[in-house]
Amino acid sequence: MFTGIVEELGSLSAIEHSAGQARLVISAAAVLDGTRVGDSIAVNGCCLTVVDHGPDWWAADAVAETLGRTNLGQLQPGDSVNLERAMAVGDRLGGHIVQGHVDCTGRVVQAAPDLRIATSDDVRPYLVDGVSLTVVSALEDGFTVAVIPHTMAVTTLGLRRPGDLVNIEADVIAKYTEGLLRAGVQSPYAAHAAGRGA
Repeated sequence: MFTGIVEELGSLSAIEHSAGQARLVISAAAVLDGTRVGDSIAVNGCCLTVVDHGPDWWAADAVAETLGRTNLGQLQPGDSVNLERAMAVGDRLGGHIVQGHVDCTGRVVQAAPDLRIATSDDVRPYLVDGVSLTVVSALEDGFTVAVIPHTMAVTTLGLRRPGDLVNIEADVIAKYTEGLLRAGVQSPYAAHAAGRGA
């Protein structure tokens, strides 16, 4: 689980393609503190597993599904990437609950600070105020967010231009709620309260 609050702006040192997948080697500093092989680090919001690391770099493997579903497949050496370590129990939840399981990509229509993203129909029902970036307006073809100067300076959002792809993860609680409603699951708590006349 992640919060969507970027800890560090890293950079892609190398990408090695092999048999439909790729190994990403990322230059970093802050996210390496205490990091071990097997830990999870979000790269541009996408959860990846640390498979190797050194004093100022770490590596992760990405399969074809990940490369096709996210913007990671378009990265080139030298590109900046947003990095965040997985939450630890007891840490402050400064952002929002996200899993690092990217649902789709969106396309930048207008650059920050008045960032506008075009999205697919699949993700639009979940666009509510209070995701990792606060949605200003939900539009027919996407959404807008107001990006503060600090966020523009310490993340890749300040670098994004029209046509660039960004990773989007829909709110996990909204997805769970939709799944329960679609399955017709009724809360035992609601039934209990109804039985008491509450």
